[in-house]
Amino acid sequence: MFFDTHAHYDDRAFDPDRDELLPRLHAEQGVDLILDPGCDLASSRAALALAGRYSFVYAAVGIHPEELGAFQEADFAALRPLAEQPKCLAVGEIGLDYYWDAAHKDEQKALFRRQIEWAIELCKPIIVHDREAHGDCLEIVRAYPEARGVFHCFSGSPEMAEELLKRGWYLGFDGPVTYKNARKALEVLSLCPLDRILLETDSPYLSPAPLRGRRNSSANLPYIAEKIGQVKGLSAGEVAAAALENGKWLFGLL
Repeated sequence: MFFDTHAHYDDRAFDPDRDELLPRLHAEQGVDLILDPGCDLASSRAALALAGRYSFVYAAVGIHPEELGAFQEADFAALRPLAEQPKCLAVGEIGLDYYWDAAHKDEQKALFRRQIEWAIELCKPIIVHDREAHGDCLEIVRAYPEARGVFHCFSGSPEMAEELLKRGWYLGFDGPVTYKNARKALEVLSLCPLDRILLETDSPYLSPAPLRGRRNSSANLPYIAEKIGQVKGLSAGEVAAAALENGKWLFGLL
């Protein structure tokens, strides 16, 4: 029933029990599909290796803005064959992050543009990380009308959401929609059509209420689906089913 379109199971937080947890999520907890996005060359390789071991796990490859300092030109040449593997569904996680690094905005934007152009060339969707960089992220994607994808853990304004939706983008919703201070996210949810919503956990991060502070996993997707359902007047199952089809459509699994 569930498609977790953003979960980092290559993260070291899962080293103790990864190979016990993933089969259990799939067999016992209704997690049909998982997409693990890379953040640098090493994690992109790890995500694809994980996808190679589990039929229901897929990967994306890319350079996260937080990894700008470690980025080397040779990384692109090494990422290219990874992106061409059948279980690589997207380019990501890419984008801008001014929360952690506001001193290298131009370099982040250049890397973001380069990866968007690469995704367009590969005919793959994009998974966008946008933290405290809403205006610049929107300006950049406006320049690439042929680009498609999802704004992961969307945290922008309702106005930004409306423009992205008009341009064909999807919005990803994670644990923060369940938090007490989620007023803006709920406004966005109220205007976002059901056929543009993706469910995400960002595991091992962003656990939903009432599990904040604990390691997150795809087992917590029902909390997110239930909250979205409350806003939309739907059951959690209806939300999960719609988001599953949305994810399949965006990432080419239909």
